[in-house]
Amino acid sequence: MNKKNAFLCLVFFVITAFCFAQESPALSEVLQSAPASAENPAENPGEERIAPAEVQRPSRPAPAQNTQRQKPDALKLYTAGRYAEAVAVCEQEIKEKPNNIESYVVLCWSLVRNRQYSEAEYWALQGRKISQYDQRLVEILGEAKFYLGQNREALALFQEYISLVGEKGSRLGESYYFMGEIYIRLARYNHADIAFSQAVRTEPLYDYWWTRLGYAREMAGNFALSAAAYEKALELNAGQADALRGRDRVRARL
Repeated sequence: MNKKNAFLCLVFFVITAFCFAQESPALSEVLQSAPASAENPAENPGEERIAPAEVQRPSRPAPAQNTQRQKPDALKLYTAGRYAEAVAVCEQEIKEKPNNIESYVVLCWSLVRNRQYSEAEYWALQGRKISQYDQRLVEILGEAKFYLGQNREALALFQEYISLVGEKGSRLGESYYFMGEIYIRLARYNHADIAFSQAVRTEPLYDYWWTRLGYAREMAGNFALSAAAYEKALELNAGQADALRGRDRVRARL
């Protein structure tokens, strides 16, 4: 290539470069006009928004929680006077553990207090198939039969309970009281006197028991002793209406 041609090529290259520089936008303008990246999805309305990478990371599992509810305590429900709830709990316990004698005992207590005497009788009999001489079932079965009017059967059960526990039964006073009431039903007033006397000896602070003792003695014709029992009832509870009336009756007979 001669010198003339080389000079012409150089001139052409310079002119071309100058024209390109005039027509091309500045670098800053190029960057400003570039499409929005995925890090700025709000500037790209036509594209699907992508969550930030840190949100897409698998989260740590939540701490294990004890979702099992604590089972209700039937005895606490019974003690709180929530008898129907105690019954439901005990029945469920018996379904799960048919030989759990404690469930039968609390169930029968709750049924009697809820005045479901036939049901109490049934479940007490079922419980005695598991533990025939459980003193608690013997006594509560006696109460159920008492309220059902089965006097002689109830009397035999209270006597059995007393023979089982001796002088240390927690329901000893109540058993003597129920026996006294049964003897009054049977018009055996001297026997009622003996039973009520044992009841007040065991639990001396129940004014109503003293009143019933006074009535049994009154019906047996023991007016002086009857008056003494009525007076004791009134010492414990001056407003005991039955004792007031009984005292006035027997005073008129002395």
